[in-house]
Amino acid sequence: MSTPVGQPITYASAGVDVHAGDRAVELMKDSVRRAQRPEVLGGLGGFAGMFDASALTGMRRPVLATSTDGVGTKVAIAQAMDVHDTIGQDLVGMVVDDIVVSGAEPLFMTDYIACGRVVPERVAAIVSGIARGCELAGVALIGGETAEHPGLLGPEEYDVAGAATGVVEHDDILGPHRVRSGDVVLALPSSGLHSNGYSLVRRVVAAAGWDWDRHVDELGRTIGEECLEPTRIYTRALLELVRADIGLHALSHVTGGGLAANLARVLPKDTLAVVERVWSPPPVFGLVQELGRVPLADLEQTLNMGVGFVAVVAPETAARAQEVLAAQGTDSWVVGAVALPGTAEGHDAPVVQGAKGVDGGGVLMLGDYPGWAPTPPA
Repeated sequence: MSTPVGQPITYASAGVDVHAGDRAVELMKDSVRRAQRPEVLGGLGGFAGMFDASALTGMRRPVLATSTDGVGTKVAIAQAMDVHDTIGQDLVGMVVDDIVVSGAEPLFMTDYIACGRVVPERVAAIVSGIARGCELAGVALIGGETAEHPGLLGPEEYDVAGAATGVVEHDDILGPHRVRSGDVVLALPSSGLHSNGYSLVRRVVAAAGWDWDRHVDELGRTIGEECLEPTRIYTRALLELVRADIGLHALSHVTGGGLAANLARVLPKDTLAVVERVWSPPPVFGLVQELGRVPLADLEQTLNMGVGFVAVVAPETAARAQEVLAAQGTDSWVVGAVALPGTAEGHDAPVVQGAKGVDGGGVLMLGDYPGWAPTPPA
């Protein structure tokens, strides 16, 4: 028989404050209202978010696309800086822009916040960033969950995750089956580090003995502010490119693994994309390399190097694709083309194959970034 404790144990004394959770919901309501679509049914607080899918009945063969993700150890910097209203946009970008890769329109999203202690204002700040990201993407935020996990997470610790669903006509799905030899590869700029590689970045900053509030002249702000720059959301611009029907064959979201590995995932098995390093990565990438003496190969397979998305388009419509993107306020530039595997012969650089279980094509990275030291032979 167990021994009774001296004092009654309540949920609150165990570390869970239900009233704080209710307060957090009240504070986030205005943000969530701004991230809606006409198809959303019901309101905040239901057991499930509901989305009117009757419009899908007008499609010939609707295919649902779904994605889930988090923002990794970038949350550790947000916690160290005590800045919590940007990390939510990172979450949205990581989730919804994976859906666009297939040519699908993201429709709705849900989020999950786990924390050691519910601080209503902090939770509301996180959700405000999620709602802002959903607004930028044209996606409805239809539900979420905030969970208090005392003993598992420290009082000031939290993590975020999210999931989204979209739809695309079966005949309009983008991917390797559309890519042809001669297709042009367009690069779209990132807003900085986005949400990948922060274990490397944090290790480099810590090894240098820097604090997050250290001002860095070449960045024009502190290293912490640079690292918390929100992930760029490409959804609206890319959907316009999809709808323009101008020979868009594949898209790739440059996340973990870097440009080459993610581009290889959307190429047919027997093709090779030759990419020239014709752009200058933003200063933060050179800073990470120099500060940590990080080998270029490791840097490129960890960080986006200034390219957040790539589009593979028919050569005769590449210029038109750039015009469509420009009209949406998104720059782009030609970085290469799809060729036959034999193109790699005679080059010292290694061919990068598909990542994350995809047996796709290959990517050959050539040249040196303008202003960077020459790449040593492999």
